Amino acid sequence: MTKLVKDLMHPGVMTCKPTATLGQVAVLLNQNKVHALFVTDRDGRIMGVISDFDLMAGEWLSSDSESLTTMRKLTAADLMTQPVDSVEANIPLAEAVDHFIEKRVSRFLVTDHGKPVGIISLSDFVASIANEIKTKRDTVGDVMSDAILVCRGKTPVASAARAMTSSGWRSVLVVDAKGKILGVVSGHDLLRFVKEDNTGEKLIVRDVMHPALTIDINASLREAADLMIQNHYHRLVVIDKNDPDAFPLGAISTFDIVAEMARPDSVWQK
Repeated sequence: MTKLVKDLMHPGVMTCKPTATLGQVAVLLNQNKVHALFVTDRDGRIMGVISDFDLMAGEWLSSDSESLTTMRKLTAADLMTQPVDSVEANIPLAEAVDHFIEKRVSRFLVTDHGKPVGIISLSDFVASIANEIKTKRDTVGDVMSDAILVCRGKTPVASAARAMTSSGWRSVLVVDAKGKILGVVSGHDLLRFVKEDNTGEKLIVRDVMHPALTIDINASLREAADLMIQNHYHRLVVIDKNDPDAFPLGAISTFDIVAEMARPDSVWQK
């Protein structure tokens, strides 16, 4: 059966007023965890779209106090892109892919006979690819996250904290120049700076990190769970035991295991 745009799109459209300041747009993007807002007039008609990339351009342009004062006066209407690119909800996904390639855009407004009904983005296609992967749950390698947040030992603590906040990760893996694991910095390691009203700007991550716990990619999920429980760790670094000093392969966390248990096709849901 041919999949259509409406099968993959996000229903609904997040909007803002054309008079919204860039600061207000930033708050809306952050609160709703989206990358763009559609700018509508007083009658609800879509005038344009403003994205996080538009805001970044504004941030970089405000390099001095005079520029910042000017940028603060700008509104969504000043930075929005128009006209808005759109696709119909009932066209095949393959046709939508052609539009993405041709237009070189990150998202389309989805319409049904011209009426806005949702959004389809590159992220939706990425997520669909991930969902097509056959579910396995035998080993650490089947469940782990291949992407990991890493930094060098000389990274300032404040920079590590910002990276954790922006990525949503609860820890950062510390490695040397060759990728060898040195340790881990977690939220717990940073708590004392809050208590002491100290941002840790003068410290580097090597000053506050704790030892990393590793596990082989072919270990069972039971082994991973036991290791976490015994050591009160929420995340393990995944390695190849035959080459333990090589750059880590990924990470497995309590969230990864819980998410696996929550899947509709999991043995825990049958």
